[in-house]
Amino acid sequence: MIKKGIVYSSTGSHYRVKSEGQFYHCRIKGKFRIQDIKSTNPVAVGDAVSFELSPTEGLDSGVITHIEDRQNYIVRKSVNLSKQIHIIAANIDQVFLMITLKKPPTFPAFIDRFLVTAKAYEIDVVLVFNKMDLYESKELEEMQSLKSIYQKIGYDCHEVVAKDLNTLEGIQKLMVKKVSMFSGHSGVGKSTLVNTLSPNLQLKTAVVSQQHQQGQHTTTFAEMFDLEPQAKIIDTPGIKGFGVVDILKEELSGYFVEMAPLRENCKFNNCLHTNEPHCAIKAAVEEGTIAPTRYKSYLQLLEDDALYR
Repeated sequence: MIKKGIVYSSTGSHYRVKSEGQFYHCRIKGKFRIQDIKSTNPVAVGDAVSFELSPTEGLDSGVITHIEDRQNYIVRKSVNLSKQIHIIAANIDQVFLMITLKKPPTFPAFIDRFLVTAKAYEIDVVLVFNKMDLYESKELEEMQSLKSIYQKIGYDCHEVVAKDLNTLEGIQKLMVKKVSMFSGHSGVGKSTLVNTLSPNLQLKTAVVSQQHQQGQHTTTFAEMFDLEPQAKIIDTPGIKGFGVVDILKEELSGYFVEMAPLRENCKFNNCLHTNEPHCAIKAAVEEGTIAPTRYKSYLQLLEDDALYR
């Protein structure tokens, strides 16, 4: 008997699939591993799949036979195989990128790399500035300055305290009837925020190392959960490095939302916005309409050979 469902978790070669309100423990047929899939995981959380029940292995067991075409997906570089990617999740309506100034710090270069990746894979991003209760006055000014960079170019930004439900109302409204992924470094408060929204989930939370100001990994693999009302969330492992793959260098500036409309004003169609004359993007940086941190991130990404096909 063939059933259709959604992958809620993926651990190695074992998948937890929900179909008609019931969970099934599934595996995949070997052929998935030899198909032309450049990722280390052929099936990802959020995938819509067909699976065949295998009663000999148990009433709640099955074998995945087909993966539906993905609406979108988001990736990181494989930890062990640098030339391959690992699909974090698929069929996502939006990503909440959680940002903290300390315990641990989130740097602009990481934010920008994430935003470029999401833009390349056509996923909306909401920026969530967490741990607002920990910042002193100077740090609050720094956070507001960082936040204003992204607000000015059109990103939806929220200030929250992950353990305080009163600060999460805006995020709750955005999540209704959508599949939302929470991402960011380990220790930024992803699991804490989700636990505040839905205490019955009891996700493990991270402890931040005092020595290195980095979070300790508690979520070891992506997993989807159902929240009310009609909201689904994907909790992901903390990401230290984030990869954009399979783009052309000439395309990169098109994934920076404030640079994209200026590209046609450059003198050269293949302008990389570095040393070329009559470059509209460099002029915008000099005029202050493009933030220096964003241009610096662009230059860093431009030099990352691992990005390009």
